Amino acid sequence: MLFSSDSSFVLALAQAHQQVAAPLPEAAFCQLADNLLQLLFPERGGQPLLRADAIAATLIQQQNDLAALLAHVPLPEAAAAVAAGLMSRLPALRDALLQDAAAILAADPAAQGLDEVISTYPGFYAIALHRIAHALYQLQVPRVPRIISEFAHHRTGIDIHPGARIGASFCIDHGTGIVIGETAVIGAHVKIFQGVTLGALSVRKELQGIKRHPTIEDHSVIYAGATILGGNTVVGSHSIIGGNVWLTDSVPSHSRVYHQAQLHVTRTEDPAADIMFSI
Repeated sequence: MLFSSDSSFVLALAQAHQQVAAPLPEAAFCQLADNLLQLLFPERGGQPLLRADAIAATLIQQQNDLAALLAHVPLPEAAAAVAAGLMSRLPALRDALLQDAAAILAADPAAQGLDEVISTYPGFYAIALHRIAHALYQLQVPRVPRIISEFAHHRTGIDIHPGARIGASFCIDHGTGIVIGETAVIGAHVKIFQGVTLGALSVRKELQGIKRHPTIEDHSVIYAGATILGGNTVVGSHSIIGGNVWLTDSVPSHSRVYHQAQLHVTRTEDPAADIMFSI
């Protein structure tokens, strides 16, 4: 028999299975994060709760549910205390997300209202789950913040490490393909378009724990496809980084950085002739 119980391959797998702790209930953590958002923002399709006592009871239940899930995780303190720590941050978290939604609404002429941004925009959803994941990251909860961030990544195509520090009124426009690394720092009133990477110059393992990702200061705009790399790279406030720019050096405030591609178009007067494009 190819896979008998005493084969070296099967025995090695058995040892690996025995050494792994019980798997975390990943789907339950993601569902709880979604439930929190629906409670904070009933525009997202949650069942409206018309009485204050029903809302209070639901908050208590969600705190208890979180504590029960965190019991599966090795924590620096009791699961109940960590759950209470997250729930205590919900008022500030909701205020921050309302500012994010308002920033998206103000920046996007296609947005029809705050309720549309909150209920349908993937950029808002990615930011919302990031702010929950970041709160858990600050509470030193292992693995769970990354589970939530990867859930958001799967749903939106926006990859934000839970360690990234993001200021108020953050606007993601479209968003697909955005990557924001663990030690990135983003100030207030920053706007980022699809395909932007805030990454590291090097991914060597010995750089773990060192600031590897850039700092984007207040009121800056980064257009589609721009790549900004390096822990010492700072984009000064009120700067504009144009599309497809590759940036590894700091730029001062009020900078304008553009990639100038040369585009040559020639056309013959004969409509039957080939139209030649050189890009």
